[in-house]
Amino acid sequence: MSQWTPSSWREFPIKQQPQYKDREAVERIEAQLRKFPPLIFAEEARSLSDNLAKVAHGDAFLLQGGDCAESFNAFNADTIKNLFKVIMQMSVVMTYSSGKPVVKVGRIAGQFAKPRSSDFEAKGDQKLPSYRGDIVNDADFAPEAREPKPEKLVQAYYQSASTLNLLRAFARGGMADLTQVHNWNLDFVKDKALGRRYEELAEKITQAMDFIKACGITPDNTPQLRETVLYTSHEALLLGYEEALTRIDSLTGDWYDCSAHMLWIGDRTRDLNGAHVEFFRGIRNPVGVKVGPSMKEDELIALIDKLNPDNAPGRLTLIVRMGADKIADIFPPLLRRVTREGKSVIWSCDPMHGNTIKTESGFKTREFHNVLSEVKQFFEIHKAEGTVAGGIHLEMTGEDVTECTGSQSCNITVDALGNRYHTQCDPRLNANQALEMAFMISEFFKSSH
Repeated sequence: MSQWTPSSWREFPIKQQPQYKDREAVERIEAQLRKFPPLIFAEEARSLSDNLAKVAHGDAFLLQGGDCAESFNAFNADTIKNLFKVIMQMSVVMTYSSGKPVVKVGRIAGQFAKPRSSDFEAKGDQKLPSYRGDIVNDADFAPEAREPKPEKLVQAYYQSASTLNLLRAFARGGMADLTQVHNWNLDFVKDKALGRRYEELAEKITQAMDFIKACGITPDNTPQLRETVLYTSHEALLLGYEEALTRIDSLTGDWYDCSAHMLWIGDRTRDLNGAHVEFFRGIRNPVGVKVGPSMKEDELIALIDKLNPDNAPGRLTLIVRMGADKIADIFPPLLRRVTREGKSVIWSCDPMHGNTIKTESGFKTREFHNVLSEVKQFFEIHKAEGTVAGGIHLEMTGEDVTECTGSQSCNITVDALGNRYHTQCDPRLNANQALEMAFMISEFFKSSH
């Protein structure tokens, strides 16, 4: 295998890249980014790897979720806080039912770039470049808006830094305190049946906290009761940006992509001999690969060997996104082959991307029943094969949006999608639906034993 460097990917074919008019401006900005401080530290990425090794062994569960695509315009503290709260709610529901720690990884502080099925979008007689996320261009359907702008790379860096700063404050400054578990319930969830169900669980946790407090164990003398860690992740699509933030660790001499704790390769860019796989094979962060319905057994094994040649637990997460109507046929043979070859991977379920439909009114949506069905089948397949269902990967928000239809907690109809449809790209579960998913997963935990 050829010598790896942070820039060796430039010698390989690459997909899903914006076509900048001013390449010199891109190079200047990438040079500027190389001088900026890292967004995360190598030791944090190693800590995540250690926690993910527990997931690979079945001793923990991975919860990965957040925005489809982060927005520059909708960037504010409340949005970040609400996502943090719903992730905390989901994790406590799953920890309580499974008895296992939940490794929390947000699609946040860097999830700006989006792959697209077509390079162009047409409306009427007008054809423009596709929207590729706020790090590239703007969503408005106008020629100037769709022009890729290199300076957006810098704006994405600064927003990621601000977001990480706030997340760390929430995680270590008291918001994760288990004695405050009732306060994680969002206002628009509280008055619904799901909110009441969460409050019942919170009351049980409070009683347990009162008991251990009487035994002398408190948040003041036991930091684990008042602090947590929310790691960050995004799809590493723009490799020029990722290369600029890739740094050598002074302690180990290894290279880490310091734009996020975990990065993943999408289903459209996982070519074995492509630039993205080349870049990923050299960074030491924990990494993921989306596994869609077109994945073949030999290709998957070759990808695993290239991205995790040492077969290290926690290094590689395979994020399965088949669709509710395909997972039962396509996933089991892949699972059996990987298991038979003794590969150490984490299997995580992305039930969102294979279940996207478009309504007659033009809205992209996902039916909650289909999302839940894919998750249920994922757990059932692992139970039948005797393997570990390691995690869940969701496009979700802490906001009260109307983007995905159905669910018992908020039965959103197709006609109601336009009420609060705020996504920059693909439809997300709202806070009610995400919490309902957590309770459903807790039932799968119980039935798996």
